[in-house]
Amino acid sequence: MKIDILTLFPNMFLGFIGESIIKRAIDSNKVKINIHNIRDYSKDPHKKVDDYGFGGGRGMVLMPQPIFDAVNSLKTKDSKVILMTPQGIKYNQTKAYELSKEKHLIIICGHYEGFDERIRTLADIEISIGDYVLTGGEIPAMAISDSIIRLLDGVIEEESHIKDSFNDDLLDYPVYTHPVEYNGLKVPDVLLSGHHANINKWREEQRLKRTKERRPDLLEKR
Repeated sequence: MKIDILTLFPNMFLGFIGESIIKRAIDSNKVKINIHNIRDYSKDPHKKVDDYGFGGGRGMVLMPQPIFDAVNSLKTKDSKVILMTPQGIKYNQTKAYELSKEKHLIIICGHYEGFDERIRTLADIEISIGDYVLTGGEIPAMAISDSIIRLLDGVIEEESHIKDSFNDDLLDYPVYTHPVEYNGLKVPDVLLSGHHANINKWREEQRLKRTKERRPDLLEKR
């Protein structure tokens, strides 16, 4: 997979692509991530990319020309263009699986007060990561990229994400490690029994219980 991210703040992504699972996925050629500075595509002599919106109002608005040129220079027949915006569809694990099947993603990070409405015409899909507003699309772009990359073949063990929260619309079961008892809190006996059928049954029961207690809305979908 190839991911091109358009941003005004490329340095925000240095840690994201340089650490942990994402770095290993890049190093092993499971994914290629390119970070593009939107200002590099501006035709303004001062690399201006924003302006005041027509009709008044507070804040600066991203202009269409740099973003149109950036997307058009990167787009191929295999590309899917994603616009990060609070007005987009709410992101979830189902969408992560869907996007992990794509060959090429172009992610546009908005910033400032918003973007010229005509930029929407570039997008195949608009995505929000939740009902709140951030200063820009960079953190959401990292979040969805991370969620997608970990699903690619060979990035992590398949069992690790098959049992993740939100698969089958259920949350994950509780997990424990050593010591067996800590601060008076003990590991459940079933996990120490070595009886795998009972362990699997307990885990499924816990998934249902935890989802009912914490996210009953997910059970309604089932």
